Amino acid sequence: MFDKILIANRGEIACRVIRTARRMGVATVAVYSDADAQALHVTIADEAVHIGASPVGESYLVAERIIDAAKRTGAQAIHPGYGFLSENPGFVDEVEAAGLVFIGPSARAIRAMGLKDAAKRLMEKAGVPVVPGYHGEGQEIVILATKAREIGYPVLIKARAGGGGKGMRKVDHPDDFAEALAAARREAKAAFGDDRVLVEKYVEKPRHIEVQVFGDNHGNVVHLYERDCSAQRRHQKVIEEAPAPGMTAAMREAMTEAAVKAARAIDYSGAGTIEFIVDASEGLRPDRFWFMEMNTRLQVEHPVTEMVIGVDLVEWQLRVASGERLPKSQDEISLSGHAFEARLYAEDAAKGFLPAIGTLHRLRFPDAAAGDASLRIETGVREGDAISPFYDPMIAKLVTHAPTRQAALAALSEALSHTEIAGSVVNTAFLAALATDSDFAAGNVDTGMIGRRQDALTAAEPVTAQHVAAAAVAASGLGVRLDAADPWAALAGYAHFQPLAKTVSLAHDGEEIAARLTVAANGNAQVAVDGASVAVPASGGRFATARWPGHVTVFSGAASHTFAVRDPFADAEAAAAGGDALRAPMPGLVKLARAAAGDSVVKGQPLLVLEAMKMEHTIAAPHDGVIEEIVPEGAQVTDGAVLVRFREEG
Repeated sequence: MFDKILIANRGEIACRVIRTARRMGVATVAVYSDADAQALHVTIADEAVHIGASPVGESYLVAERIIDAAKRTGAQAIHPGYGFLSENPGFVDEVEAAGLVFIGPSARAIRAMGLKDAAKRLMEKAGVPVVPGYHGEGQEIVILATKAREIGYPVLIKARAGGGGKGMRKVDHPDDFAEALAAARREAKAAFGDDRVLVEKYVEKPRHIEVQVFGDNHGNVVHLYERDCSAQRRHQKVIEEAPAPGMTAAMREAMTEAAVKAARAIDYSGAGTIEFIVDASEGLRPDRFWFMEMNTRLQVEHPVTEMVIGVDLVEWQLRVASGERLPKSQDEISLSGHAFEARLYAEDAAKGFLPAIGTLHRLRFPDAAAGDASLRIETGVREGDAISPFYDPMIAKLVTHAPTRQAALAALSEALSHTEIAGSVVNTAFLAALATDSDFAAGNVDTGMIGRRQDALTAAEPVTAQHVAAAAVAASGLGVRLDAADPWAALAGYAHFQPLAKTVSLAHDGEEIAARLTVAANGNAQVAVDGASVAVPASGGRFATARWPGHVTVFSGAASHTFAVRDPFADAEAAAAGGDALRAPMPGLVKLARAAAGDSVVKGQPLLVLEAMKMEHTIAAPHDGVIEEIVPEGAQVTDGAVLVRFREEG
């Protein structure tokens, strides 16, 4: 076994590899760019090496710097994770030329599966079923269009290099073929530097089912059963599960046999995934699945396989790469229960899943699942970290496991409803809507389901008076949801003769909201919003909230609503500019008066110190002028009370 490995990746996969390596007693070296200098994977690794600027082309894709970092730190092997250089055969060659071990398949195996058309020709020779289509070298439009007619419309044009839905176009009619081909070629050229394509029969009700395979350097290959990854948006996976719903014994036997046959055809070693497209129009049938591609690396969704098989695939990777045999034979591998994985992204589902950035001012996950279910959180970020524009905006993966599919899905829904993220727009509500969709819950899913139901799945929960009330209470900080360890918390809502009252100014989706808040001595609050009165108990009520700079986020199950909080001091200053009175932005005690009646003051000059919300706030002159009246020190003022009156000019 290795003494030290370098992880040529970042984020949650780097953290995932580090966790297993540490358990095995293997030291780890992290690499990082400028943007990742304080990232979680950097802080938990045994060592870390800076490899360049934030763009991936200047850091994580620079093979020479990664190899140099491994040699300088004494690492014996490099784990590529997924993405970046993980399926780059040239990188494998360079790693091995440097006298290091690549924790993954051989460069030859990666090359064999790297181009979709060549891989499919290879699979045909190996006896693996392949989607009817044209995978030849001829790229003239007349050849491709002719083949499309022979295959029969609808057809799918696909880039021969790469994946992730890039360079892919569905064509329903011959008249649209030329335009779709040109668009696919442009996209493929931009994404992969290769504009060559293949043409395949479009499957009307496709399911994406893949088989996890594992080989060693002693000729052994096993499968670890299947995963269903049909829940996709823009050809990218959203929720994965294992095993596939509706899978029959005959279908599983045929599919896993084909997967092992595919891996053996290239003498595969390490973790790999054989992806199949399945025609589910008549259920799952052994004659209705076809090889799509092979991912010659660990997959993002590998945790669901680990949960139902009871193994650590990263440990298997390290053992196989160090020369050991597979830890288990095929007969020793069996399924247990059901698992789901949901990918939490910083993205705006309602705007076409537009990636987002932001600082994670609140990042809280449930500690555990209820009953027989278990919960696993895979993440590479912490509360306070920023989602960078340079990398994939994944925040975390929520993985649940239970004895049955229904229980595992219920656990996933529950976990999503107790996940709190504030500071960036996130897809939590979308994932929860998908998890509770009736067809998805029944296992009746195909790769086009999300696209067909996108409007319903991404519909925002309406903002109610209860949400506004919760936001107003959180923004005020008066006596609600305070730290129980604070000895002054019990007095936060205290007023000697009558309840404290103030107006809280909020904004949501461009709409200005004024909430009148009254807090009793016991901390209970009454909030008036648009004529409605909402009671919020001192315990905080039904909604969790998060206060962060200039904002409050209200969590309503898996949904969340973020309100901008108007700065009362800034608003008071703006409102008073040019006026004759300066009013208290909130109830408080005048701790100090720094000016007196008759004084001439200039804009910005400190006039009073107001103690409110357990903090001291300086009240400054909003404009030049002469003070006519000013409240004395020690005065208790209410929200909106006149603090300073200026002499009228002229």
